[in-house]
Amino acid sequence: MAEKLTIGKALNAGLRRALESDPKVLIMGEDVGKLGGVFRITDGLQKDFGDDRVMDTPLAESGIIGTAIGLAIRGYRPVCEIQFDGFVYPAYDQIVSQVAKMYYRSQGKVKVPMVIRIPFGGGIGAVEHHSESPEAYFAHTAGLKVVACSSPQDAYTMIQQAITSDDPIVFFEPKRRYHEKGEVDPDLTYPLHASRRVRPGTDATVLAYGPMVRTALDAATAAAEDGRELEVFDLRTLSPLDLAPIYESVRRTGRCVMVHEAPSNVGLGAEIAARITEECFYSLEAPVLRVTGYDTPYPAARLEEEFLPDLDRVLDAVDRTFRW
Repeated sequence: MAEKLTIGKALNAGLRRALESDPKVLIMGEDVGKLGGVFRITDGLQKDFGDDRVMDTPLAESGIIGTAIGLAIRGYRPVCEIQFDGFVYPAYDQIVSQVAKMYYRSQGKVKVPMVIRIPFGGGIGAVEHHSESPEAYFAHTAGLKVVACSSPQDAYTMIQQAITSDDPIVFFEPKRRYHEKGEVDPDLTYPLHASRRVRPGTDATVLAYGPMVRTALDAATAAAEDGRELEVFDLRTLSPLDLAPIYESVRRTGRCVMVHEAPSNVGLGAEIAARITEECFYSLEAPVLRVTGYDTPYPAARLEEEFLPDLDRVLDAVDRTFRW
């Protein structure tokens, strides 16, 4: 039976179900046990499953990931929490040099079934190193799969699907959306590595993932008041990209706007714009436009409202696609 949960509670419920379903599932990270994580995503799990399955670790991201690699090779399914997006960089070498390469290096003999959970994006008024969008680093890395949830339903199902996958998965969670509520049906499933149309439309296609899906939907609602119907897609999977449904949409609408919080330069939006241009060139009425964060280090909290894409910037990009 469906119930209304926040994204944070849905992740907690999904992790709980994964722990119940498979004794080889472990959760590890800084303060994930007694405290329940800085965002309380793992609240109550150590109490119910013990500190040998929900483990508080030292403040050493490289050590967390390195230990998890060994556990995964030995048959466990570790779920590592990186407390904040900006804390992942000490573990970057382990992730791209070991996690991503082990299966290929061993010619498929060694699997590394692990999940690396990363709260990402801005909008919470945090201090330096606590608001980043590092997804392009990992999506660029062969051997990793990268996904981003945007709703309670996806949070609940995608975390379980990621844990049961034999591939290493970087799992991005939109931290500023943790408290947003939505219906969660425990029996509802949808493929993990598939994009999804979340609002139908006829005039332009808007693409987003993670925290920007809500922004894109709000922009579509505002555009409808002016008689313009935007079709909104949640990418959900950043590597591999699932673009076939998006090509179909763009061929119908003739216009496309890509939205993400990360900086524009060499971001995911650039790759997606290139692929859409290649596949849909003769259907496009205007270039594929990007609405992104700026090509600067993430600003101080008092300036993040200026940095983050918002409804007005999305609508402005849509308007510009109609000027060509």
